[in-house]
Amino acid sequence: MPFIGLPDQDASPAVWETRAEEVKKAFLHAYHGYESYAAPFDELMPVSNSKVSKYFNGWGVTAVDSLDTMLLMGLEDEYKRALSIVNIANFTRSTTIPLPYFETIIRYLGGLLSAYALSGDRTLIDRADELATKLEIVFNEDTGLPYFGLNPSSNKIHGSNIGSLAEIASLQLEYYYLAKVTGKKSHFKHAHDVMQALYTANLTLTGGMHPIEWNITSGKPHNTQLSVGARADSAHEYLLKHYLMTSKEDKSSLEMYIRASTHVITDLLFLTPNRQLLYVTDTISSTYDDYGDPSHVFEHLSCFLPGLLALGAHTLPLDNLESVGIDFHSLVGGDQYGFASQNHERLSKWNLKQLHMWAAEGLAQTCWLTYADQPTGLGPDEMLMHRQSKPVWDPRIKDWVHRDIALHWLDAMEGWKKSSSRGPPPGVGNKKPAVTSVWDKPNDRVRKREYFFRKPSYLLRPETVESLYILWRITGDHKWRTRGWEIFKAIQRETITPTGFASLKTVEMTPAPKIDSMPSYFLAETLKYLYLMFKEEDLVPLDEYVFNTEAHPLPIFRWTEEERALFFQT
Repeated sequence: MPFIGLPDQDASPAVWETRAEEVKKAFLHAYHGYESYAAPFDELMPVSNSKVSKYFNGWGVTAVDSLDTMLLMGLEDEYKRALSIVNIANFTRSTTIPLPYFETIIRYLGGLLSAYALSGDRTLIDRADELATKLEIVFNEDTGLPYFGLNPSSNKIHGSNIGSLAEIASLQLEYYYLAKVTGKKSHFKHAHDVMQALYTANLTLTGGMHPIEWNITSGKPHNTQLSVGARADSAHEYLLKHYLMTSKEDKSSLEMYIRASTHVITDLLFLTPNRQLLYVTDTISSTYDDYGDPSHVFEHLSCFLPGLLALGAHTLPLDNLESVGIDFHSLVGGDQYGFASQNHERLSKWNLKQLHMWAAEGLAQTCWLTYADQPTGLGPDEMLMHRQSKPVWDPRIKDWVHRDIALHWLDAMEGWKKSSSRGPPPGVGNKKPAVTSVWDKPNDRVRKREYFFRKPSYLLRPETVESLYILWRITGDHKWRTRGWEIFKAIQRETITPTGFASLKTVEMTPAPKIDSMPSYFLAETLKYLYLMFKEEDLVPLDEYVFNTEAHPLPIFRWTEEERALFFQT
């Protein structure tokens, strides 16, 4: 077991700066390998030292995705060389047919806009504007929702009429900021149309939370399956972040975030029987009008959620929504949101800020433990969690509070002077990794961990370190930072190759067998969040920037009166 305790939570600032430099060296190792063997193709294959442009258009996605990481790390030479790749990218041709619209927005457009925000280089805006304009045909003329993709050479749209939530609703940050810096109403309108479709949708069957599948031609939900994982994750993320990016002026996005987070807390959070691991899952529905049962699958992709909940608790007046013009009762009432009002009643007597932080800390704890439980120190991509008879988290929280009240009165009657004996709520608080060994039978390891591997691979993903970073910045508790350092050491130990870093086939054996893949998000997100976590200086203050779903920081701004007159006029 590579991780034993948290021995250096009190490491000095100088030690943390040294660790940030170690992350910078890792980035340089990965990027120089990409430059030597893959540029200007999309991604490096770090085991065979080959290149690939099969999935992300052939415009040098690793270079564009990494621009802002280079700027934050002060890597001027690498940044200048990467700009040459940006300049030669031909947005009228793609090696990927259909060109995936969602991935193009979050990686390419987000990368260009963030690099502009950090550098002020207007050529980046020109390229971003050119790219967004080229992609405009992807939007349905009636609903404003985007199809899956297109052929940029023939201008032919690709994709069915059924789209996933993440792919149709993860463009607001990029398009609103692009409208801000270009003054073009067309960019604003594309984001605004998507937001209006989400805001006016009938969510009766899903309790006010947006489901996974949508009909692009009607603009309506197509099923009732709910998730914060694959095919849905970034859409929920962008609700809160759009509200924050526009200086907390767009109440509709805040309302949608409150409804979604309320539903997640009341219906999608569960505990394992013995370790009391708090996790979030999705629902499975076979028909449109079937709400569905929880699957108890826990995805690495869902580990962004604790960071999002913590960010919301940090930035929103959750216990005084009236101060921002929101009546929570009317927010969840009426025919549009079904049983959302029941969910509100379940939480109405709580301190919501505290409840959201408990959820954030409990989920982050589990995300970290799925790393620390493994011989590699790295987390699997998907797990099936052990369940108990009444696993919903919210009722267990109530039991915990009721027990505390009883103990409080017992203390008073006995005249005890000691304080209440309440500990943290179920799923919250420090927990130890599951102690397993190579001598354990597979079933014994599963029993100790309380989850099966559905996908044992580690794909260099950023979601867990993203949440650790945000919790560190918000709480100042060094345990989150220290856990990030343990994860980085495991990345160095298990995934490094002579030219980069490779995904792993399984996290359950060490040394782990490698996959010949180094996704661009490893440089854009995973290493960036680790670097920012270890730096003493807060390079991207959370009250000045929001991160898009590819970890590209975009500045918080306010619309001018001229922009309001141009963009918001009917």
